[in-house]
Amino acid sequence: MSRFNTVLARNTENAPKGIGPYSQTVAFSHYNNLSAQLPVDPMTGTLVAGGAKEQAEQCFKNIKAIVESIGHVMDDVVRITIFLQNIADIDVVNRVYSSFFHDYVPTLTVAAVAALPLDALVQVEALVSNGEGTIPDAPQAGDLIKIASDTNRAPTSPLSTQSVAFSHYNNLSAQLPIDPQSGKLVAGGAKEQAAQCLQNIKAILENIAVPFDDIVKINIFLKNLSDIESVNEACRAFFPDSAIARAVAYAPARTVVEVSALPMDALVQIEAVASHGDGTPPQAVEDRHGIVIKAHNTSAAPRCALSTQTVAFSHYNHISAQLPLNPITGAVVAGGVKEQAGQCLSNLKAIVESIGHVMSDVVKVNVFLKNIADIDAVDGVYAAFFPDGVPARRTVGVAALPRGAMIQIDAVVANAEGTPPEA
Repeated sequence: MSRFNTVLARNTENAPKGIGPYSQTVAFSHYNNLSAQLPVDPMTGTLVAGGAKEQAEQCFKNIKAIVESIGHVMDDVVRITIFLQNIADIDVVNRVYSSFFHDYVPTLTVAAVAALPLDALVQVEALVSNGEGTIPDAPQAGDLIKIASDTNRAPTSPLSTQSVAFSHYNNLSAQLPIDPQSGKLVAGGAKEQAAQCLQNIKAILENIAVPFDDIVKINIFLKNLSDIESVNEACRAFFPDSAIARAVAYAPARTVVEVSALPMDALVQIEAVASHGDGTPPQAVEDRHGIVIKAHNTSAAPRCALSTQTVAFSHYNHISAQLPLNPITGAVVAGGVKEQAGQCLSNLKAIVESIGHVMSDVVKVNVFLKNIADIDAVDGVYAAFFPDGVPARRTVGVAALPRGAMIQIDAVVANAEGTPPEA
């Protein structure tokens, strides 16, 4: 019997089939990665009638159906991500969201984007704990617990928990540039707002005794992509944070994307995922310490001084967003969206193979498109890299991408071998 976790893709007829080559949920080790759910009625395969309220209800019903089909409940959800076509719908969608969570609320990210598949008004994604693990024929006890934490040193909200730890990861709610004392946006521009977002993240991590350099992935949502250099300046002041991290110039994996609007009309919002080497009970104390972060870059894919191509911790590898850049020239490849999608996926493959993995180890893919109408053309290329259609997936349309690209892709990859001392 294998002692390693395996990728476990599952689908249920009680939720809509994907509109592309992907699975509804892909479990690996202690997490289930769900594909973003559109407001599609699983019986008819079409969008439900009504506005944002009805569409949000259908998205959450679909998530609940998937969660229950794999023997879990909604309180096992660790993180919810909501994409809106119109930020003005946030209040009505938040009320729907709250109706699915009662005594506990997960971490939360909300942003408005330029477009969603099927011209939907709402799309919702969930990350779910998986206490039983995915070792074939050897389920674990399934009794690992979530640890939900809040601190008044960072903004609090009745809609979300600041940090939810499960097993070896801490998932943080996306942080807005809110001063926790006043509850208002900080004064200044994108640089000041980015610094406040990062300061809020640091306060949350310090509250749970996690160093800032234990962050393995950040996602930066910008209202104006032209603000990226100001945001980068703020990031350089926070990463790396410790002497050890500075010695190796550590930076987490990263994705940057332009959104059409953010809550409170903020210019910046930052989401973080952090390692959690001490695990969550009842993991034995002697098994909970010393797991290391393994950061890796390869010359076979484009490199960036502000991020690491892939950061592994425990049983996952987090891949930075890949643009359609030729790794030799550093230029955007010639051609249209098919050629650009092929280059993004080739870069992703090069990174995955550089750490001794294969594309079938990918459990989740996030696709950002300048033109949502390109989704079918992208799927034609995508299927060649994922012929079994296994990874869970999220696709959104954005107003702009770095380097004027038409497409950007990031991914989460299984890491069965773990990171030391989980040899």
